[in-house]
Amino acid sequence: MTSHNARRIRTSAAAVAVLAALALTGCSAAVPAQTNADGALSGTEITVGSKEFTESIILGKLTGLVLENAGATVVDRTGITGSSTVREALLTGDIDIYWDYTGTGWVNYLNHTTSDVPADLFDQVAAEDLKSNGVAWIAPAPFENSYGIAASAEFVERTGVTTLSAAAVYMAEHPEENSICAASEFIGRDDGLPGLEDAYDSPYEKVVELDFNLIFSQIGSSCTLGEITTTDARVDSMNLVALDDDANFFVEYRGAVTLLDQTLQDHPEIAELLTPVSEKLTDSVMRTLNGKVDVDGEQPEDVARDWLESEGLLG
Repeated sequence: MTSHNARRIRTSAAAVAVLAALALTGCSAAVPAQTNADGALSGTEITVGSKEFTESIILGKLTGLVLENAGATVVDRTGITGSSTVREALLTGDIDIYWDYTGTGWVNYLNHTTSDVPADLFDQVAAEDLKSNGVAWIAPAPFENSYGIAASAEFVERTGVTTLSAAAVYMAEHPEENSICAASEFIGRDDGLPGLEDAYDSPYEKVVELDFNLIFSQIGSSCTLGEITTTDARVDSMNLVALDDDANFFVEYRGAVTLLDQTLQDHPEIAELLTPVSEKLTDSVMRTLNGKVDVDGEQPEDVARDWLESEGLLG
């Protein structure tokens, strides 16, 4: 198989500038001017992080607003690029708390494979990460934001391809269309492109490396297929079709809060405050919140605050 690095096509310098701007969306280091002096976390400073994509930033904003409402002084460091970077920031104490995903924990942090995933994945990840790394996983949400692969509705209608197995056959027969757009992290993860190619025996001849936020608009033009996540509202709004993962390759990515266990021991109120929020974050809710940012152009913090207030979660 041709190496992934040899097949990548990188974006232009102009696109890189766009990516940098997108990476800053919702990201700041400002400390809120007002806190609840009578709250359970009064006198506590908590640094909230997130990854760089919309959903993670929204989750970070939700967390910060709830903790601030409980009296904490919140330092906002949402928008950190890459799972490994934000995880390292947690382990080194540069941030105190952020949302992650069970599949990422299982494969990327605990070094398991995509073929040995237990049925009780959250419980297994939480127990092992606590024992091995001192990281607590709390407040698991009902939503699951898995990786996926999408094609344009036009491609699906023209070819009849609706599954990843069928896509593999089609790409082998039509090498001129054998292309995929993906972000750098997905290209390098075992639970991303390398594993996907192995699971479906379908090496891609052309891999276009883009910022995740640029992929959706390029499916059907720069590439035939593209990396998506299943709670992203742009799949529907941009007339894309998520192909069925009929080999069940993609791991469960259930959202949950992560923080150092010592932080949780010092402030057990954090779990009590965030669990009622987490319990309301269904797939549908996350798609709606993501869509308000990615489709409607609203700011992540405004979306987070409006939803919390509408649900009566800010007291």
